[in-house]
Amino acid sequence: MTPLIMFNQVNKWYGEYQALTDLSAEIRSGEVVVVCGPSGSGKSTLIRTVNRLEPIQNGQILFEGLDINGTSTRLNQLRTRIGFVFQNFNLFPHISVLDNVMISPIKVLGVRKAQARKEAMALLERVGLAHKADAYPLQLSGGQQQRVAIARALAMKPPVMLFDEPTSALDPEMVGEVLNVMRGLAQEGMTMMCVTHEMNFAREVADTIWFMDAGKILEKAPPERFFTRPSHERAQRFLSDLRQH
Repeated sequence: MTPLIMFNQVNKWYGEYQALTDLSAEIRSGEVVVVCGPSGSGKSTLIRTVNRLEPIQNGQILFEGLDINGTSTRLNQLRTRIGFVFQNFNLFPHISVLDNVMISPIKVLGVRKAQARKEAMALLERVGLAHKADAYPLQLSGGQQQRVAIARALAMKPPVMLFDEPTSALDPEMVGEVLNVMRGLAQEGMTMMCVTHEMNFAREVADTIWFMDAGKILEKAPPERFFTRPSHERAQRFLSDLRQH
Protein backbone atom coordinates (compact mmCIF):
# COMPACT_ATOMS: atom_id res chain seq x y z
CA MET A 1 0.00 0.00 0.00
CA THR A 2 1.44 3.36 -1.05
CA PRO A 3 1.94 5.77 1.87
CA LEU A 4 -0.43 8.74 1.85
CA ILE A 5 2.43 11.11 2.72
CA MET A 6 6.08 10.41 2.07
CA PHE A 7 9.10 12.54 2.98
CA ASN A 8 12.18 11.60 1.03
CA GLN A 9 15.55 13.14 2.04
CA VAL A 10 13.93 16.50 2.75
CA ASN A 11 16.16 19.51 3.48
CA LYS A 12 15.04 22.99 4.49
CA TRP A 13 17.13 26.06 5.25
CA TYR A 14 16.34 29.53 6.53
CA GLY A 15 19.38 31.38 5.25
CA GLU A 16 22.37 29.70 6.93
CA TYR A 17 20.24 27.80 9.41
CA GLN A 18 19.26 24.25 8.46
CA ALA A 19 15.80 23.52 9.86
CA LEU A 20 15.33 20.03 8.35
CA THR A 21 18.17 17.64 7.47
CA ASP A 22 17.88 14.62 5.13
CA LEU A 23 14.54 13.76 6.65
CA SER A 24 12.73 10.64 5.42
CA ALA A 25 9.48 9.23 6.81
CA GLU A 26 6.04 8.09 5.72
CA ILE A 27 2.45 8.14 6.90
CA ARG A 28 0.01 5.45 5.83
CA SER A 29 -3.70 5.96 5.29
CA GLY A 30 -5.55 5.76 8.63
CA GLU A 31 -2.38 6.25 10.68
CA VAL A 32 -2.13 8.81 13.49
CA VAL A 33 1.39 10.21 13.78
CA VAL A 34 2.33 12.50 16.66
CA VAL A 35 5.47 14.58 16.18
CA CYS A 36 7.14 15.62 19.42
CA GLY A 37 10.46 17.00 20.57
CA PRO A 38 12.01 20.06 22.18
CA SER A 39 11.22 23.60 21.00
CA GLY A 40 13.10 24.52 17.84
CA SER A 41 13.50 20.90 16.73
CA GLY A 42 11.77 21.47 13.37
CA LYS A 43 8.35 19.96 14.15
CA SER A 44 6.20 22.86 12.96
CA THR A 45 8.47 23.44 9.97
CA LEU A 46 8.03 19.80 8.98
CA ILE A 47 4.24 19.79 9.18
CA ARG A 48 4.04 23.06 7.23
CA THR A 49 6.01 21.57 4.34
CA VAL A 50 3.18 19.09 3.64
CA ASN A 51 0.88 21.72 2.16
CA ARG A 52 3.72 23.95 0.99
CA LEU A 53 3.28 26.66 3.61
CA GLU A 54 7.05 26.13 3.88
CA PRO A 55 8.95 25.44 0.65
CA ILE A 56 11.81 22.94 0.79
CA GLN A 57 15.19 23.32 -0.90
CA ASN A 58 15.77 19.71 -1.83
CA GLY A 59 14.38 16.26 -1.39
CA GLN A 60 10.83 15.25 -2.17
CA ILE A 61 7.45 15.19 -0.45
CA LEU A 62 4.79 12.99 -2.00
CA PHE A 63 1.10 13.28 -1.17
CA GLU A 64 -1.13 10.57 -2.66
CA GLY A 65 1.84 9.75 -4.88
CA LEU A 66 2.08 13.31 -6.23
CA ASP A 67 5.25 15.39 -5.80
CA ILE A 68 3.83 18.42 -4.01
CA ASN A 69 6.75 20.60 -5.10
CA GLY A 70 6.48 19.44 -8.72
CA THR A 71 5.98 22.10 -11.38
CA SER A 72 2.62 20.69 -12.44
CA THR A 73 1.18 20.61 -8.91
CA ARG A 74 -1.74 23.00 -8.46
CA LEU A 75 -1.33 24.40 -4.99
CA ASN A 76 -4.95 25.38 -4.30
CA GLN A 77 -6.15 21.96 -5.39
CA LEU A 78 -3.53 20.30 -3.18
CA ARG A 79 -4.59 22.35 -0.17
CA THR A 80 -8.24 21.35 -0.53
CA ARG A 81 -7.10 17.74 0.09
CA ILE A 82 -5.10 18.53 3.23
CA GLY A 83 -6.97 19.81 6.29
CA PHE A 84 -4.77 22.12 8.35
CA VAL A 85 -5.50 23.32 11.89
CA PHE A 86 -3.26 26.14 13.15
CA GLN A 87 -2.28 27.27 16.63
CA ASN A 88 -4.28 30.47 16.36
CA PHE A 89 -7.51 29.26 14.75
CA ASN A 90 -7.32 31.60 11.68
CA LEU A 91 -11.12 31.96 11.46
CA PHE A 92 -12.70 34.81 9.51
CA PRO A 93 -13.82 37.19 12.30
CA HIS A 94 -16.42 39.11 10.25
CA ILE A 95 -18.64 36.13 9.35
CA SER A 96 -20.60 33.69 11.50
CA VAL A 97 -19.35 30.33 12.70
CA LEU A 98 -21.67 28.58 10.22
CA ASP A 99 -20.41 30.71 7.31
CA ASN A 100 -16.80 30.00 8.32
CA VAL A 101 -17.48 26.29 7.86
CA MET A 102 -19.55 26.69 4.65
CA ILE A 103 -17.38 29.12 2.75
CA SER A 104 -14.73 26.83 1.27
CA PRO A 105 -17.05 24.03 0.07
CA ILE A 106 -19.18 26.67 -1.71
CA LYS A 107 -16.34 28.74 -3.18
CA VAL A 108 -13.75 26.04 -3.86
CA LEU A 109 -15.71 22.85 -4.42
CA GLY A 110 -18.83 24.46 -5.89
CA VAL A 111 -21.16 22.80 -3.38
CA ARG A 112 -24.66 24.26 -3.44
CA LYS A 113 -25.52 26.52 -0.54
CA ALA A 114 -28.29 24.37 0.96
CA GLN A 115 -26.08 21.28 0.85
CA ALA A 116 -23.08 23.15 2.29
CA ARG A 117 -25.27 24.47 5.10
CA LYS A 118 -26.55 21.00 5.95
CA GLU A 119 -23.04 19.52 5.99
CA ALA A 120 -21.67 22.46 8.01
CA MET A 121 -24.38 22.05 10.64
CA ALA A 122 -23.60 18.33 10.88
CA LEU A 123 -19.91 19.15 11.42
CA LEU A 124 -20.70 21.76 14.07
CA GLU A 125 -22.86 19.13 15.77
CA ARG A 126 -19.92 16.74 15.63
CA VAL A 127 -17.60 19.20 17.41
CA GLY A 128 -20.34 20.09 19.92
CA LEU A 129 -21.04 23.60 18.63
CA ALA A 130 -24.28 23.45 16.63
CA HIS A 131 -25.77 25.88 19.18
CA LYS A 132 -23.11 28.47 18.23
CA ALA A 133 -23.78 28.41 14.46
CA ASP A 134 -24.93 32.06 14.36
CA ALA A 135 -22.27 33.41 16.71
CA TYR A 136 -19.14 35.21 15.49
CA PRO A 137 -15.69 33.79 16.23
CA LEU A 138 -14.75 36.52 18.70
CA GLN A 139 -17.82 35.67 20.80
CA LEU A 140 -16.39 32.19 21.40
CA SER A 141 -13.77 30.91 23.81
CA GLY A 142 -10.42 29.80 22.40
CA GLY A 143 -11.37 26.14 22.72
CA GLN A 144 -14.63 26.75 20.85
CA GLN A 145 -12.82 28.68 18.11
CA GLN A 146 -10.37 25.83 17.68
CA ARG A 147 -13.22 23.31 17.41
CA VAL A 148 -14.82 25.50 14.70
CA ALA A 149 -11.45 25.55 12.92
CA ILE A 150 -11.43 21.74 12.96
CA ALA A 151 -14.99 21.64 11.57
CA ARG A 152 -13.96 24.10 8.86
CA ALA A 153 -11.01 21.92 7.83
CA LEU A 154 -13.24 18.80 7.79
CA ALA A 155 -15.78 20.56 5.56
CA MET A 156 -13.48 19.98 2.58
CA LYS A 157 -13.57 16.21 3.28
CA PRO A 158 -9.77 15.93 3.21
CA PRO A 159 -8.12 12.49 3.37
CA VAL A 160 -5.62 13.81 5.93
CA MET A 161 -5.72 16.30 8.79
CA LEU A 162 -2.63 18.18 9.99
CA PHE A 163 -2.58 19.78 13.44
CA ASP A 164 0.18 22.27 14.27
CA GLU A 165 0.18 22.60 18.08
CA PRO A 166 -3.60 23.05 18.11
CA THR A 167 -3.82 23.49 21.90
CA SER A 168 -0.77 25.65 22.61
CA ALA A 169 -2.70 28.96 22.47
CA LEU A 170 -5.44 27.68 24.77
CA ASP A 171 -6.04 28.03 28.50
CA PRO A 172 -5.47 24.68 30.22
CA GLU A 173 -9.17 24.03 30.88
CA MET A 174 -9.94 24.31 27.14
CA VAL A 175 -7.28 21.88 25.98
CA GLY A 176 -9.38 18.80 26.76
CA GLU A 177 -12.34 19.82 24.61
CA VAL A 178 -10.12 20.16 21.53
CA LEU A 179 -8.23 16.93 22.23
CA ASN A 180 -11.57 15.13 22.59
CA VAL A 181 -12.57 16.14 19.07
CA MET A 182 -9.18 14.99 17.76
CA ARG A 183 -9.55 11.73 19.68
CA GLY A 184 -12.92 11.16 17.98
CA LEU A 185 -11.38 11.73 14.54
CA ALA A 186 -8.62 9.24 15.27
CA GLN A 187 -11.18 6.65 16.37
CA GLU A 188 -13.06 7.16 13.10
CA GLY A 189 -9.91 6.29 11.15
CA MET A 190 -8.87 9.77 9.97
CA THR A 191 -5.23 9.99 8.85
CA MET A 192 -3.63 12.57 11.14
CA MET A 193 -0.27 14.22 11.65
CA CYS A 194 -0.14 16.19 14.91
CA VAL A 195 2.58 18.37 16.35
CA THR A 196 1.79 18.62 20.05
CA HIS A 197 3.24 18.85 23.54
CA GLU A 198 0.30 16.90 24.95
CA MET A 199 2.08 13.68 25.82
CA ASN A 200 -0.92 11.92 27.41
CA PHE A 201 -2.82 12.49 24.17
CA ALA A 202 0.15 11.15 22.18
CA ARG A 203 0.36 8.06 24.35
CA GLU A 204 -3.35 7.37 24.00
CA VAL A 205 -4.10 8.23 20.37
CA ALA A 206 -0.93 7.90 18.26
CA ASP A 207 -0.10 4.85 16.21
CA THR A 208 3.43 6.17 15.79
CA ILE A 209 5.50 8.80 17.60
CA TRP A 210 8.18 10.69 15.70
CA PHE A 211 10.71 12.26 18.04
CA MET A 212 12.57 15.18 16.48
CA ASP A 213 15.59 17.19 17.46
CA ALA A 214 17.76 19.58 15.41
CA GLY A 215 15.80 19.01 12.20
CA LYS A 216 15.98 15.21 12.23
CA ILE A 217 13.65 12.41 13.26
CA LEU A 218 15.76 10.57 15.83
CA GLU A 219 13.19 7.96 16.75
CA LYS A 220 10.00 6.47 15.27
CA ALA A 221 8.17 4.12 17.60
CA PRO A 222 4.73 3.04 18.79
CA PRO A 223 3.75 5.00 21.94
CA GLU A 224 4.13 2.12 24.38
CA ARG A 225 7.74 1.63 23.31
CA PHE A 226 8.55 5.32 23.01
CA PHE A 227 7.28 6.15 26.48
CA THR A 228 8.66 3.10 28.30
CA ARG A 229 11.95 2.36 26.56
CA PRO A 230 13.01 4.95 23.95
CA SER A 231 16.20 3.86 22.22
CA HIS A 232 17.75 7.26 21.39
CA GLU A 233 19.49 8.95 24.31
CA ARG A 234 18.11 12.37 23.28
CA ALA A 235 14.57 10.95 23.53
CA GLN A 236 15.41 9.43 26.92
CA ARG A 237 16.59 12.83 28.14
CA PHE A 238 13.51 14.58 26.73
CA LEU A 239 11.18 12.18 28.55
CA SER A 240 13.05 12.37 31.85
CA ASP A 241 12.91 16.20 31.66
CA LEU A 242 9.15 15.96 31.09
CA ARG A 243 8.72 13.67 34.08
CA GLN A 244 10.61 16.09 36.32
CA HIS A 245 8.15 18.83 35.39
